[in-house]
Amino acid sequence: MRAVAYSGYETMPVLTQVADPACPEDGAVLAVGATGLCRSDWHAWKGHDPVPSLPHIPGHELAGTVVQVGPAVTGWGAGDRVTVPFVCGCGVCEYCLAGDAQVCPHQTQPGFTGPGSFAELVAIRAADLNLVALPEAVSFATAACLGCRFATAFRAITVHGRLRASDWVAVHGCGGVGLSAVMIAAALGGRVIAVDIAPAALELARQLGAEHVIDASNDTVTEIIEITNGGAQISIDALGAPATAVNSVRCLRRRGRHLQVGLLLGSQSSPPIPMDLVIARELEIYGSHGMPARDYPDMLALVADQRLRPELLVTREITLDEAPAALAAMDQQSPTAGITVITSF
Repeated sequence: MRAVAYSGYETMPVLTQVADPACPEDGAVLAVGATGLCRSDWHAWKGHDPVPSLPHIPGHELAGTVVQVGPAVTGWGAGDRVTVPFVCGCGVCEYCLAGDAQVCPHQTQPGFTGPGSFAELVAIRAADLNLVALPEAVSFATAACLGCRFATAFRAITVHGRLRASDWVAVHGCGGVGLSAVMIAAALGGRVIAVDIAPAALELARQLGAEHVIDASNDTVTEIIEITNGGAQISIDALGAPATAVNSVRCLRRRGRHLQVGLLLGSQSSPPIPMDLVIARELEIYGSHGMPARDYPDMLALVADQRLRPELLVTREITLDEAPAALAAMDQQSPTAGITVITSF
């Protein structure tokens, strides 16, 4: 099959021919219909989030069609249209059995723990647990937004953030996950403040429902506190940098909730969180790592009735041939506003 692979960290990815994936006994092989280009893929390529072996095929946000299932699979068959969370649980551990596959200690992640979806075919383990039926009304390109950035933002806001109507929500970083958070929070009745350094990202955030936008080169904490008359109830670091993590905590009102969604890796993994404020203001701090397949129906129902429109986040569609250059171009801070999706294989 055709696939994009890189042979070393920061080595230019190339389009190549590799062997088709074997179908796991409990899994499935999917023909990829679309796959997102995510900053997490870039982190792996840079070596910030090392992969088990090289060469490696990236790609973890995907949708497609089942072409083969293993003998232990009971709920799926060839021809089914599906998507999948980027965290695939094992299906048998205590966390998976409790419904928390997103923190499964034996999890697999296409594009990280094994070959990913920058390819014509991809293998998924524990198919009965991890595959999600895709409504006909939802295109592959739209569904490819859901597996990482959109689903992570949705769970962060609804489960950890416990968003209530009229809550102020500060979103630090308006890349794919940040813009997803803006759309979701606004659609569910939140009052959103979007923070970014890129004018195009801020304009798109405004179009998606942000009530206020702030240039991140300014004193964002002071501006947020002034706009909200005391601080946000919910604040999200959607970029993943020490400065945005600290700002997110500092801009909260008392009893507020900080959601860490952006990855903090390597030397940036331990930002100087102001724990004095966490204690004095009784702040809550949550990490949010994807969303299990069992929780997708509520999100998909909002997509189906058009309350959520993730397709508006897709601002660029490219071919598999264009993917190597597009991945490498993420070295730029914000190459394009919105989400890039590979839709032609």
